[in-house]
Amino acid sequence: MSATNIAKLLHLNEWQVNNVITLLQKDATIPFIARYRKEKTGDLDEVQLRSIEEEYDRLQELEKRRKFILSQIEELGKLTPELKKALLEAENSEKLEDLYLPYKSRRKTKADVAREAGFEPLATAIYAQKGDQWLHTWKNLVKDASIGLDKALIASRDILAEWISEDITLRAKLRGVFEKESILSSKSIRGKSTKPEAQKYKDYFDHKESYTKCPSHRFLAMQRGEEEGWLKMRISADDETVNQIMKRQCLRGYGESQKQIILAMADAWDRLLQPSLESEMMAKLREKADEEAIKVFAENLKQLLLAAPLGQKRVLAIDPGFRSGCKIVCLSETGELLSNTAIFPHEPQHEKQKSIDAIQKNLKDYRVEAIAIGNGTAGRETQDFIKEISGINIPIYMVNESGASIYSASDIAREEFPDKDLTVRGAVSIGRRLMDPLAELVKIDPKSIGVGQYQHDVNQTLLKKRLETVVESAVNQVGINLNTASQHLLARVSGLGPVMAKNIVELRNTIGAFQSREQLKNVPRLGEKAFEQCAGFLRIREAKNPLDNSAVHPERYPLVQRMAADKGVKVTELLQNTALVDTLKPDAYINEKESIGLPTILDILNELKKPGLDPRGEFQQIGFSDTVRSISDLDAGMELNGIITNIVDFGAFVDIGVKHDGLVHISAMSHKFIKHPMEAVSLGQHVKVRITEVDKDRKRIGLTMKF
Repeated sequence: MSATNIAKLLHLNEWQVNNVITLLQKDATIPFIARYRKEKTGDLDEVQLRSIEEEYDRLQELEKRRKFILSQIEELGKLTPELKKALLEAENSEKLEDLYLPYKSRRKTKADVAREAGFEPLATAIYAQKGDQWLHTWKNLVKDASIGLDKALIASRDILAEWISEDITLRAKLRGVFEKESILSSKSIRGKSTKPEAQKYKDYFDHKESYTKCPSHRFLAMQRGEEEGWLKMRISADDETVNQIMKRQCLRGYGESQKQIILAMADAWDRLLQPSLESEMMAKLREKADEEAIKVFAENLKQLLLAAPLGQKRVLAIDPGFRSGCKIVCLSETGELLSNTAIFPHEPQHEKQKSIDAIQKNLKDYRVEAIAIGNGTAGRETQDFIKEISGINIPIYMVNESGASIYSASDIAREEFPDKDLTVRGAVSIGRRLMDPLAELVKIDPKSIGVGQYQHDVNQTLLKKRLETVVESAVNQVGINLNTASQHLLARVSGLGPVMAKNIVELRNTIGAFQSREQLKNVPRLGEKAFEQCAGFLRIREAKNPLDNSAVHPERYPLVQRMAADKGVKVTELLQNTALVDTLKPDAYINEKESIGLPTILDILNELKKPGLDPRGEFQQIGFSDTVRSISDLDAGMELNGIITNIVDFGAFVDIGVKHDGLVHISAMSHKFIKHPMEAVSLGQHVKVRITEVDKDRKRIGLTMKF
């Protein structure tokens, strides 16, 4: 049943969904399924696979809730065959919760009080709407005949209002009105709109828009304003539309019965239905906004993690500063800390010659091949200082240092460098980020990396889960060097985790470098299943078997050996020999019995041509203007080079080398219409921009990419 529903929802074949669910139940990871089980899934990509996983999890949660509700109602002795059938057939949580509503444990309501006082028979007579006979016999329908009719009707209407509010059909119809036609509004809290702290929300002091058209960033902004106490948000439906629906659903009679039902309807709407449905719609809008914001954050993070690395070079890294000085570290090709010191080339100390001597000594002693400078405070000034030193003919790179301070204070950093202070750890992070962004960024909480929007306002559980999958996907897409990867990087590899990653590092420290993937089977707690999941994503340079440094899975080594034998060569002669690989006939190696289909064969052939190819591309350096250093140097009309540092729903932020990113609004990105900035730009992209406006007091820079 689940597979059928998921297949229909995601427009996939049921056999694809069934196979994916089966693989997931056998503890296969999404990266492994996407890369090595294409025949089982019909070549579904990771996005499709995760959609199946998420929908399957959602349906599992729905089933758990269904079982709970059934058991609760059964315990009350009120589970009729009709109700049970309705609960079993409920396809979504709204229908399930509507059915459960009358039986939910709750605080005593006005209707409960009226029932206990004996007014339910009178309410039942009125609700039937079969005439006004009850007016003559009402005293026989109440427990206390001495009470007046007016009070009896008030109490009865409390019961009627609850019945009306629990009408499943009515709730569904009104929910439809809210979803399609409601208005989202926000107003400033009385007496607070003049407060200076509230001014950033002034656009929402008297704001209205369609519920269905509110973008996530606007809703999240209003939500933050409400949480901070400056705004009040509402979702409202058209009163006349609501009234007509309620009349059609609730009114069946005439006379006094109808009059009492109309009064009860008004009470049901104001006191029960409207607040309940508004709360439900607000939760849905919050969920939608969270999902969209997390999606943007996740895509930004993915692009950042997959930024091109400089590679294994000896690096001198600088964490720049004025008063506190510049912290310098030298790193080996593998990121090992070789030395650290501090220099003070800027005011107030201005120890220029002493700083030059220290730089030159480090460059010579450690045979430095590249210089990395953090792009924060004093970054451009430090870059100028380095460029002025004569004899330096190695490349100098500005590195985005967002999150470096978070890493330097983390448990991971303390574990790596227990005897170094925060500034040294920060400089190490800057240097390593230049060498391999992915390997370094996995150590930092993704929320602290400096991309995304409103990441602290969205559902934190969902955000954490989604970002974890992005990191996992990026790590496995790139492939990891088994002999140099840190424990924290290994923990992200398919089938591994913190415990097995630690065991791998400990074994590596004991036996030295791994010589083959087969040696992974000697790692404590790493069994056949874990080996199957992780082996294809781990690389061993200079391995005895050259396929160990490729994305070819060990289970397919016999197939490659057969390909080489068919051409009368060794496997080593087949690797990187594009002309020879192209002579192989893919169809000749299809083996349905072993689940070897065309997708797997084509992947192997491509891998043989370029084994272990890093998908991240070549590193590129951007040159900022030498005449522009701060926001005070900017004027409208200037054309500058920039790099995309963050993408949000309404535009993209661009680093133009002045410490404050400028904003290219979505309308200023392209001459053609685009729905989202990611259609036009990507994180880390080098762009040419023109300044449209500069607000130097508020540190805001407006940019355009339309020339």
